[in-house]
Amino acid sequence: MFYDHQQIEKKWQKYWEDNQTYKTSDKTDKPKFYVLDMFPYPSGAGLHVGHPLGYIASDIYARYKRHQGFNVLHPVGYDSFGLPAEQYAIQTGQHPAVTTEQNITRYEEQLRKIGFSFDWSREVRTSDASYYKWTQWIFIELFHSWYNKITDKAESIETLIQYFEEKGTEGLNANQNEELNFTAEEWKSASEIDKEDILLNYRLAYRAETTVNWCPALGTVLANDEIKDGKSERGGYPVFQKKMMQWSMRISAYSERLLQGLKTLDWPQPLKDSQEYWIGKSQGAQVKFEIENHDEIIEVFTTRPDTIFGATFMVLAPENPLVENITTPEQKAEVDSYIEETSKKTERDRMADVKNVSGAFTGSYAVNPFSGKKMPVYISDYVLMGYGTGAVMAVPAHDERDHHFAKKFNLEIIKVVETEEDIQEKSFDSKDSVCVNSDFLNGLNYKDAKSKIIAEIENRKIGHGTTNYRQRDAIFSRQRYWGEPVPVYYKDGMPYTLPKSALPLELPEVEKYLPTEDGDPPLGNSKTFAWDEAIEKVVATDLIDGKTVFHLELSTMPGWAGSSWYFLRYMDPNNDEVFAEKDLSDYWGQVDLYIGGSEHATGHLLYSRFWNMFLKDRGYINNDEPFQKLINQGMILGMSAFVYRVEGTNQYVSKNLAKDYQTQAIHVDVSLLKGTTDELDTEAFKSWRPDYADAEFILEDGKYVTGREVEKMSKSKYNVVNPDDICEEYGADGLRLYEMFLGPLEQSKPWNTQGLSGVYGFLKKFWNLYFNGEVFEVSDEEPTKAEYKVLHTLIKKVVYDIENFSFNTSVSSFMIAVNELQKLKCNKRNILEPLAVVISPYAPHICEELWSLMGNNESIEYKNFPVLDEKYLEEDEIEYPVSVNGKTKFKILLPAQLSAKEVEDLVLQNDKMEQILEGKTPKKVIVVPKKIVNIVI
Repeated sequence: MFYDHQQIEKKWQKYWEDNQTYKTSDKTDKPKFYVLDMFPYPSGAGLHVGHPLGYIASDIYARYKRHQGFNVLHPVGYDSFGLPAEQYAIQTGQHPAVTTEQNITRYEEQLRKIGFSFDWSREVRTSDASYYKWTQWIFIELFHSWYNKITDKAESIETLIQYFEEKGTEGLNANQNEELNFTAEEWKSASEIDKEDILLNYRLAYRAETTVNWCPALGTVLANDEIKDGKSERGGYPVFQKKMMQWSMRISAYSERLLQGLKTLDWPQPLKDSQEYWIGKSQGAQVKFEIENHDEIIEVFTTRPDTIFGATFMVLAPENPLVENITTPEQKAEVDSYIEETSKKTERDRMADVKNVSGAFTGSYAVNPFSGKKMPVYISDYVLMGYGTGAVMAVPAHDERDHHFAKKFNLEIIKVVETEEDIQEKSFDSKDSVCVNSDFLNGLNYKDAKSKIIAEIENRKIGHGTTNYRQRDAIFSRQRYWGEPVPVYYKDGMPYTLPKSALPLELPEVEKYLPTEDGDPPLGNSKTFAWDEAIEKVVATDLIDGKTVFHLELSTMPGWAGSSWYFLRYMDPNNDEVFAEKDLSDYWGQVDLYIGGSEHATGHLLYSRFWNMFLKDRGYINNDEPFQKLINQGMILGMSAFVYRVEGTNQYVSKNLAKDYQTQAIHVDVSLLKGTTDELDTEAFKSWRPDYADAEFILEDGKYVTGREVEKMSKSKYNVVNPDDICEEYGADGLRLYEMFLGPLEQSKPWNTQGLSGVYGFLKKFWNLYFNGEVFEVSDEEPTKAEYKVLHTLIKKVVYDIENFSFNTSVSSFMIAVNELQKLKCNKRNILEPLAVVISPYAPHICEELWSLMGNNESIEYKNFPVLDEKYLEEDEIEYPVSVNGKTKFKILLPAQLSAKEVEDLVLQNDKMEQILEGKTPKKVIVVPKKIVNIVI
């Protein structure tokens, strides 16, 4: 019977939509399972075949869990704020919302074609005001919270105000920007502006001057993960370090909890390692160094206070505020020039460049508090303002980078850790030796010396032992249009949040999407973006008077804001009163399975954990961690095609002749190849782009053969394969099976369209099991033991594979089972019905059709998954190899239920055995039941 995949797939996709087959119930009487894919950004290019890999895997698991009787939440939505739509708006004037809507329509069309079992009724978009209302609400909650180190959680700012009124800062243990000291009386007598300024020092969302990655061409601040090689990932524009007043999120308050929480998660170890490294916990001491002829002090954090006697110079971050104050007039020009150069590098570049050493001398000297020696103070880009205090005590004998620096600037190198190595030539970084040249530390090992020096530092009141984290607070402002407005207005220079009743603060219309002529962010172009405090409404900007009508914040939130909590909104997406009803968030709890790319390790996955922990602290949800199990899917790689242009000409030489010419390899679109061959359609190539219209070709055997190479699938490499084309030719079920069949989910693997014919052949074979020629024919006859064995062998394998995410081996098992049933000419209902259920998570359309043809009126989706019955896997007979003195002599077929003694007796009575024994009695007979018989004579 002809397998018409196009008609079948259209039919069932319409059925699922009309009947809302995958709509998730809010009833909490069944066990739940929450399966989620990482939030897709709807780009203009649409999906290529690499994108659905993770979605197919999560969809198989979601369907399997439904078959097991779980209430499955498997939603979809769009992370729809982002720079690409804004850049397009700047170029064309088209509102980003229009572009985004078009892109989402395209994405949704493609996703529906692949047959995903999403609950489309729960779709969310971060750019919808009904969604970002709650992103703004969370921001307001963060603004009105502080982190109490005593209780180790976030609390309402009201509890901090109450503390100040009773005790001032006495005994306060809070996360803060700087340590403040005041009494309760001083707090009470402070002005409102002063109080607000003090509270900004503690708020979890706060405004402060920060060094940021500024991209003038894009007119915005970029996160580290939006920059590559000193340029913006989007557009490749130069990025500079710049100081700006910015909103920040106090994620640093959660550093220890973020570290400890990793131990409770079933995540890939490399991903955990990335977060651990990013958070960067280290234990050591904070030490103060005086500066000659200055009142200022340099405070450093060091993990090796035991080496302080070997500290011979100091290095400050170029952006450290001390630099301006301590630089001498003679050194000012050199220092200013160096600061300017450093501003062109991102922090990530500065951290990565370990080979090159550079710096400038400030002209000032610090004093080593233990050796009493003068220490020249330098600036260098290898010291970062965001880590520790933005200053280091340099111990060149025992730190590789300090050693490079000392050699370059001819600075003193003193050995303070015992070693035979020549520390003038190479640093010795070990902790396994003892202290030397270190006064009262001499002879002590690392651990004892560290404890003793920290005690002495504290005794001299020049510092204290402490734990430090590399992780900085997250910058939360972007100077762009297409993002969530920050719900803040400014009165007397101080930020105040809008009342929650005024949310959402909607994005205003603007004439242009670039910064204003005064350099304000694009929202500054709006004529109606001011806050009237009296009537609690957004009003025209020309009404701003600083008395009742005030400026609103013109920055928008970063790309990660909306994606830091979207998994919670899916639990209750249409609620206008709360972001999620507490009983529903308690029921759905954590995401049980989260699938997405490893590139989000130190971005989205950290921010989501931070916001989740915060909402737990404030009592809105019940779980510390959002994602219990996480899988990073591998990449599907494209097979790129190249033509070879002879340098300086418009001639293109075929691959195998290219070695005879000086050529340049150029990517060409894989759609220009003939069928599934490597041969270029030269006429199509000439029509492809105007600059190729006059191309001349040097052919081999009358053909132009392209070069081929496996690379990342990308529009820029012209190696993209559109899933729509695959669904058209091989069906969505074919695409789903093939993507799983390619190899283990976590590994990267190359795409080869030719490979689809094997999977498509399997689907036709599977379809024809249910037909006799052109007639649908399924028998109610009882299956044979052999038929049951095929089915239950498959059930056992598929259950194991799905639960261990080994989807590729399941597809092989389907092929084996269908081949065996075909050989057995099986058409029995008791085999073919459960077979359709087992295969349906992978190939839902064909299975729905076959299920329906077997007389079932309801969808296959909620049919219980077949239960394994081990009795069908038991063998009736066992073929025992019989070995004598370690050599196999013959095999004997015996009933499986025989005892070891019965097996022994029958083997010894066997004619072949009697010939071997020649009347002798065996010394030993060993029977391994159902395996082997070993005889020693």
